[in-house]
Amino acid sequence: MLLNRGVNLGGFLSQCDHKTVHYDCFMSEWDIKRIANWGFDHVRLPIDYESLENEEGKKLNSGYDIIKNIISWCEEYNLSVVLDLHKTYGYTFDNAGDSLKNNLFREEELKVRFLNLWKEIASTFKSYKNVAFELLNEVVEESNSEEWNKLIKRAIETVRSVAPDNYIIYGGIQWNSAKTLKFLDPPTDDKVIYTFHFYEPLLFTHQKAYWVENMNPFWTINYPESKKYYASKSEALGDQGKPVYESDSPFIGKEFLEEIVLEAVNAAKEACVGLYCGEFGVIDKAPLDATKRWFEDVDAIFRKYQIGYAIWNYKYKDFGIADAHYNEIRDDLLKLWNS
Repeated sequence: MLLNRGVNLGGFLSQCDHKTVHYDCFMSEWDIKRIANWGFDHVRLPIDYESLENEEGKKLNSGYDIIKNIISWCEEYNLSVVLDLHKTYGYTFDNAGDSLKNNLFREEELKVRFLNLWKEIASTFKSYKNVAFELLNEVVEESNSEEWNKLIKRAIETVRSVAPDNYIIYGGIQWNSAKTLKFLDPPTDDKVIYTFHFYEPLLFTHQKAYWVENMNPFWTINYPESKKYYASKSEALGDQGKPVYESDSPFIGKEFLEEIVLEAVNAAKEACVGLYCGEFGVIDKAPLDATKRWFEDVDAIFRKYQIGYAIWNYKYKDFGIADAHYNEIRDDLLKLWNS
């Protein structure tokens, strides 16, 4: 299967209103055909547990049927599919640090439910040669690093009990950051791919984002820029701003981006596994010329280290490359990604 240049279908079966009317209207075969015509070779399909089971854990066949349709369309247009469990019962990155809502790593009952869900997913989609399984979108808390390693091992064993051939994808902690892949236990399976997400510097890629704590809604951030310019503003973002002011790079540009990506490259090389960036992109509130420069730099780095990737996002979710914001530079970006 190919995982070189892809795009996320975020907002379809994840981070959405989980109702039939939404599912019916959001994606169609036409969208999949357009993605293929744009030159992509795969899609990453984020999926919340609500699409697959009810609150009591009972299977929702309708959700599995929707995914089968997407996979079939992707087969027709020669696209691979990453099935990403974006949210599981008892854990989501949206509730990072909330010990009452994010209790997956403390309660065995929830771990078993997570494993049972993966057994159902793997059993249902194992026969599709164009499908890979991504265990969980983003584990955030540093305190969960050890328990995440343990759960990864159990999840791989669970998937392999029913699906021996599909690739399995997983990443580290702290929002799947590049620097945390080194904390993963060595893989025991020969069809594992490490993944990371890349939104550095967050001050630029998420500027004016209402959901980022302490993000100033009035700042318009340029790229590239001096480290002094970025550091003075990134400190307000706490842990999410650390990569900037802890960096060895004197300038926040391509050198800075490569410094961070190398953390993931080295970890994957040490583990003898493939490397995949499951998410990267720029919010639709950033200046277009700077956005284009950022994508050019990231693309060059990913090519240098042979890193496959999926852009966030196909449409909507404040990052959609199909949306009007990107009209002016979309053709240039598609040319870049297909070069």
